[in-house]
Amino acid sequence: MPPAPDSSFVLQDTLNYALGRPQVTAVLKQHATDFKVDEELGFSFAGDGEHLYLRVRKRNHSTLDIARRLAKTLKLREVDVGYAGMKDRRAETTQWFSVLTGDDALSRLDALQDEELEILETVRNDRKLKIGSHRRNHFRLLLRDLSGSREDLDSRLAQIGQNGVPNYFGNQRFGREASNLEQARALLTGQEDEQGREGKRNKRQGRKRRGMLYSAVRAYLFNLVLSDRIGQGNWNDYVPGDVLNLNGTQRSFAVTPEEWDEKLQQRLLEQDIHPTGVLAGDTEKADNYLTQGAAADIEDAVLAQNSDLVEGLRKHGLTAGRRPLRFKVESLEWQWQGDDKLELGFSLSRGAYATSLLRELCVATEPRF
Repeated sequence: MPPAPDSSFVLQDTLNYALGRPQVTAVLKQHATDFKVDEELGFSFAGDGEHLYLRVRKRNHSTLDIARRLAKTLKLREVDVGYAGMKDRRAETTQWFSVLTGDDALSRLDALQDEELEILETVRNDRKLKIGSHRRNHFRLLLRDLSGSREDLDSRLAQIGQNGVPNYFGNQRFGREASNLEQARALLTGQEDEQGREGKRNKRQGRKRRGMLYSAVRAYLFNLVLSDRIGQGNWNDYVPGDVLNLNGTQRSFAVTPEEWDEKLQQRLLEQDIHPTGVLAGDTEKADNYLTQGAAADIEDAVLAQNSDLVEGLRKHGLTAGRRPLRFKVESLEWQWQGDDKLELGFSLSRGAYATSLLRELCVATEPRF
């Protein structure tokens, strides 16, 4: 069993809000169809190849549920099934899967389909679908039983459209009651008998578990840096020494105070570029994407408070990276359905969480089923 929760971890709901803590409450996912997601891939198909791509619409199933069902039905190893990203279980989501199989498998796919799983189309491609290979996700959400100021929600949505959203990692990264963080701390600080634990797993499962725990720690530290900058009022402003990200890409570039000008400021206001925060790990002086000056001071101060985690990441060979401190919300629209229901439509680039957007709007609860 995972260790008991450690109060030393900062809880997600205590992190700073860009628009202040919401007072409006709402119910999310009362029905699976209240939360719809449509995945858009970031490449074109070859039209032939050994991998069969399936566009699947699912309800009340996780991505892993479908991947395992595909592997079992087609008599494949789970490693031969690919997908671009994890999608919510309690939702209606459309996403792509790839399976390493011949055309003879097509006749077996009908056995997969039911009221909660539909195969919308198939196409051939020459390579497996990998995590992170989608461009964006399109959302259509229905918030029910809203209680609070309608004007406040409208105002928050307008500000989100103009200024973007703090790019927090979502709670799902950290496990129930921060269990992933507890396990990660034990692993990184040498409190866990890694050999004894891994002896009960195969090597691939062990690597996957370690990767998940490393990711949880880096996400946690990033969230702390972002929260600190929100508290200082500069999460979406240029701080001298910042590294900037080009919207919708993984491209970053450093900007000195002398290079910062009105053109770059305008691009920042238009959300074409974003300040970034650190994904902790080992750094090299030759790295072109290291913060300097005031921006580095902010990050160093936060990381110094969690030096055991940072040092553990370095010892385990993790290399530092960057992540935008905010994300742009594309195609944002909303429509009230009476006084207590609000329908939202928007698109987010990969890596951005819809829950981070909702966090700035309202306190959303989900029914237990």
